[in-house]
Amino acid sequence: MKVQDQAALTLEISGDGVAWLIFDRPDSRVNILSAGVMARLNDLLGEIETGARAGDVRAVVVRSGKDGSFIAGADVNEIAAVTDASEGAAAAAQGQAVFRRLDLLPVPAVAAVDGHCLGGGTELILSCDARIASDRPETKIGLPEVKLGIIPGFGGTTRLPRVVGLREALAMILTGSNVTARKAQRIGLIAERMHPGVLYERARALALELAGSRTVPRRKRPLLAKVLDDTMIGRRIVLAQARRQVMKETRGRYPAPLRALDVIAESARLPLDAALKVEAKALGDLIVTDVSRNLQHVFQLLEAAKKAGPAGVKPRGVDRVAVLGAGVMGGGIAQLLAYRGLDVRLKDIRTDALGLGLRHAREMFDRLAKRGRIEKRDVQRYMDAIAPTLDYTGLGTTDLVIEAVVERMDVKQQVLRETEAHVRSECVLTTNTSSLSVTQMQSALQRPASFAGMHFFNPVHRMPLVEVIRGGQTSDEAIATVFALARRLDKTPVIVNDGPGFLVNRILAPYLNEAGWLLADGATVERIDRALKHFGMPMGPLRLLDEVGLDVARHAGAVMSEAFGDRLAPPPTMIALEKTDLLGRKGGRGFYVYENGRDKSVNDEIYKRLADALPAERHEIPEQDILDRTLLAMVNEAARVLEDAIVAGPGDVDVAMITGTGFPPFHGGLLRWADSIGMRTILQRLEQLQARHGIRFEPADLIRERAGAGRGFYGD
Repeated sequence: MKVQDQAALTLEISGDGVAWLIFDRPDSRVNILSAGVMARLNDLLGEIETGARAGDVRAVVVRSGKDGSFIAGADVNEIAAVTDASEGAAAAAQGQAVFRRLDLLPVPAVAAVDGHCLGGGTELILSCDARIASDRPETKIGLPEVKLGIIPGFGGTTRLPRVVGLREALAMILTGSNVTARKAQRIGLIAERMHPGVLYERARALALELAGSRTVPRRKRPLLAKVLDDTMIGRRIVLAQARRQVMKETRGRYPAPLRALDVIAESARLPLDAALKVEAKALGDLIVTDVSRNLQHVFQLLEAAKKAGPAGVKPRGVDRVAVLGAGVMGGGIAQLLAYRGLDVRLKDIRTDALGLGLRHAREMFDRLAKRGRIEKRDVQRYMDAIAPTLDYTGLGTTDLVIEAVVERMDVKQQVLRETEAHVRSECVLTTNTSSLSVTQMQSALQRPASFAGMHFFNPVHRMPLVEVIRGGQTSDEAIATVFALARRLDKTPVIVNDGPGFLVNRILAPYLNEAGWLLADGATVERIDRALKHFGMPMGPLRLLDEVGLDVARHAGAVMSEAFGDRLAPPPTMIALEKTDLLGRKGGRGFYVYENGRDKSVNDEIYKRLADALPAERHEIPEQDILDRTLLAMVNEAARVLEDAIVAGPGDVDVAMITGTGFPPFHGGLLRWADSIGMRTILQRLEQLQARHGIRFEPADLIRERAGAGRGFYGD
């Protein structure tokens, strides 16, 4: 056992007979359950057993030594190192055995949770007799294993349904979502929640109460819940509904949630130890699948992205932020800033625009309250953090400004010039532009080094990605400051050098363009979008154009065409769209017809409206051709992005495409997917497409180079 593993977990026995198991991994912000730490826990449980027999230990409290962080889960590197199903099952069985030993201690154990408690941390507390938690916002409890393509294998899949009931357990296990302390108490996962300042004293008192044979009160469940969770027919109904929902949402692409349902269904009829064996085998089978490997890869990329700010550069402190432009985007950004504890100044030149932005923010807070994410009484407190203004009053104290006005270079430069004159010299200015040059905007400023791009994706509250854009004169300090703010907002920042379309929109441009060419070649709207949804995209490219807005897409397409010439020349269908009044979802009609904001059906009029740009008859284009033309167009453009040094490497591309466009994580990312096909195959297909369709598919030099060397984007 490593010295670090020994130091990561200590045992302290106080005079009242309470044994404190304290997780505190040295030189780390979080606690991880590595194999060494689990071995250390097993040894200390042996000491507790000895102390209990001698009468020195009356109860146990499990806690973290880190403020605001309990246990982040198992060591993902160890998960990735498993190469055999039997090896994975054995590792799960070992972890189960340690937690079973905790479960069977001759004295009661209480878990005191303060901060994030995930994966193996949640499985550990499920093995305790009672659980309490702090009510701070950082306290989240969850089992995110399905996001790694596996199931909770240290007892979580088996124990959670027995603690909180079947339906609540499924909601956590099948989605990998976390619950707040408030919800955890409501569903019976924890017994009490309280201020972190009194958490450990209450844990001590509860442990001693349990040592005196007092039992933890069980929550009373409604009759319907008992019927659905505890009867055979009720469980069958719940499990069948859950399976249908999983298939609807994943189309069977993710095996882990389906296997979790199998384990839960089988283990319900078994004693705990037998059920744990079923769980361990299932984990072993899943851990070596391609989907799990790809999801592990994505997890590692996302973790690396969180730490990818400029090395050794300290960001400026940001507590007060101004947002310029109070449209839906500006209101969404202001709402997010306030939700994360920042003071916000929301500026516009029109009163009605300010009202729209504030209304949008209020709707978002009301929605959070309805879902139990915040208390209803706190909605107004959050809203009070957003101060509307029609002038530059108050901007002299702001630390950072986010400009989100209309997408016109002259307007943005004028607004930024005026703003610079009203803020402190230490204030960082940013733009939320999706396509205009950050470097060109800098030319209008007196302090260009303190200016960067901060590109949010719509809708702001859902999309994880923020492109942190470095202009030609942007300083490392400004980049570090914007990067740190994005992390504070719980976003995934990717640092991008300035260039047309930056990263995501540049790679998306040929994808969306090719959908227009497919339409012009005779493919139907349904067939194009269906092919990409079958591949795993959250929506097809034509549905995505509707979502973006056909007017916005036309503007972005013009920018890209101007930058890259014939390679991104708009197809006749997109040109024909300019002569229509179709706007997409926001206008109620585009490629689809919308009611209450949702697509109802394909817009049958689309073929009539685009008649001059379409062939006389629609005809079948093979699904593989649709996939090759759209997806390889993206791969080819991503290669050019790397050639142009827009980002540091292929990992940045994959992180951005997953978090910014929903590229299916089970493929591991756009370039990991390309590597799975093979660079020589990619080159061959691109050359065939170029022969049929021209310059759009001319292979990038990087693809030729890697294919010739027998290497992929990620190496050999």
